[in-house]
Amino acid sequence: MRVIVTGAAGGIGRAAAIRLGRDSASREGKPAHLLLVDVAKEGLEETAALLRAEHAEAKTQVADLTDPSLAEAVMNAARQAFGGLDALVSNAGIIQRSSLLNLSLADYERAFAVNTRATWLLAKAAHPLLAASRGGIVATASISAHHPTPPLGAYSASKAALIMLVRQMALEWGPDGIRCNTVSPGSTHTPMTDVRYADPVQRAVAAQRNPLHLIGTPENQAAAISFLLGPDAMYITGVDLTVDGGLSTMLMPASGFGDPWTR
Repeated sequence: MRVIVTGAAGGIGRAAAIRLGRDSASREGKPAHLLLVDVAKEGLEETAALLRAEHAEAKTQVADLTDPSLAEAVMNAARQAFGGLDALVSNAGIIQRSSLLNLSLADYERAFAVNTRATWLLAKAAHPLLAASRGGIVATASISAHHPTPPLGAYSASKAALIMLVRQMALEWGPDGIRCNTVSPGSTHTPMTDVRYADPVQRAVAAQRNPLHLIGTPENQAAAISFLLGPDAMYITGVDLTVDGGLSTMLMPASGFGDPWTR
């Protein structure tokens, strides 16, 4: 399996790369080939070392995906390294905490550049390679795409746009044999959320908000990503798979209305 993973320096991206490497080797009986992309060079090299220790071929490319010219460069690197591509995991994302009133235009545009536009540009550049292999795309969205999340106005909006973008890809590119899906993580402990979930009190409070009373791990999200790119999901496209411990089912209980049929 030949895969590009963006945001691969840590968190969900690193976990996805490792899971895809293992699952590919298990299915195919030969090492996976992964191109890891991120702005953080040191983290990329750490992820690559972990993959190489498991006999996968891992190459790295430092890239700031706010630069629209880098999508083609990333794809050219994959083409030169692997001769083709089977999957794109567009996972890179940023969170900027700000109310809409206080949000600057620069921060708004950066959120959409990384969280939404980069997926379109990468996928567009990958289209010929993925059509040739009848491959797949998975982008990392968020439950914040479905529910307004103050003070993450630009983040929620950019992730909502991402889900619709990928559904549009699924519709347009399905005839080319390309499957396109998203994964929407709920409360997940990653480097991006470490400030909150490293605190035992805050972690316990957050865990109580979903039916499983658990905080997710990057590995939970990686399992969903690998499934959507694997042979068991060959008839799945245009789907947003929510991986949140049931958090998004808690709207009515949290509202205090109880049983809606008795009110």
